[in-house]
Amino acid sequence: MQYIVLDLEWNQADTPEESVSDIPFEIVEIGAVKLNNDRKMVSEFSELVKPQVYSKLHGITQELIHLQMEQLMSGSPFQGVYSRFRQWCGDDIVFCTWGCQDLTELQRNIRHFGMDPISDGPISYLDVQKLFSIAFEDKKTRRNLEYAIDFLKLDKDIPFHRAFSDAYYTAEILSRIPEDILEFRSYDVFHLPKDREHEIHVRFSTYDKYISRSFDTKEELLEDNEVTSTKCCYCHKNIKRKMKWFTTNGRQFYCLSYCASHGYMKSKLRIRKSEDGRFYAVKTDRFIGPDEISVLRKMQVKSRKLQKSMSWEFLR
Repeated sequence: MQYIVLDLEWNQADTPEESVSDIPFEIVEIGAVKLNNDRKMVSEFSELVKPQVYSKLHGITQELIHLQMEQLMSGSPFQGVYSRFRQWCGDDIVFCTWGCQDLTELQRNIRHFGMDPISDGPISYLDVQKLFSIAFEDKKTRRNLEYAIDFLKLDKDIPFHRAFSDAYYTAEILSRIPEDILEFRSYDVFHLPKDREHEIHVRFSTYDKYISRSFDTKEELLEDNEVTSTKCCYCHKNIKRKMKWFTTNGRQFYCLSYCASHGYMKSKLRIRKSEDGRFYAVKTDRFIGPDEISVLRKMQVKSRKLQKSMSWEFLR
């Protein structure tokens, strides 16, 4: 397996009215570093992309990447650059990015220009920004790239905010992430599971994760047995809920279940909208102790006023 550490720079319209709905961010540069299975650098990729959608550089883009439109116009159209990039990537790869946006924007550009998708379902990848937090901080805070480079006391020998340089720095950080942390992969859901058979069920060492197919309505989603089921992370048996599903905002739902063999399990269900306006769910299950149970009970109390105005009978 090889690691493709990817970074993109993109441009956008000056105003919302000028934005093209299916490609709000047009890629203007692709940079990448290829690491072998030992996370050693073996190859590089860097190309400018000739703009075809937005003919003027947004002020923020110009300030960040320090390029002029004339320089970008010397590049090749996206179709050619992306084709060469995919050929360079090869097979048996895992994408790695700093943050969660690059793969989504890459796939938007691929769709806009009528090219074959990377995948027809979710893409498993390494979000190095998240892995840095898990490895070195509190697992929740998301730092910028330069902060992480300074934290690890790495040399800053090339400027930030160009696609190749940011990919290079991300690769430097990735090579220093402990091996056991690499299990915590992320999933890009630009293309959702196409049916129940292809839904994502993945077990990590500390929690389980589930990503559903899409549904026409939120109500239909919440009526699905798999979406609202509570199964023990370890024995995978259906376990009894000690705290029924509740929400504090209509988008995130929580419940508490109990397994006689393994203890109390917290489930968190997030409802999201897909690219085509449908609904899907991301559910995580993990075992918790008394302190977190207490926090969950306080959240439930706060949610009661909201619950009175919504129908939850199908979740009971």
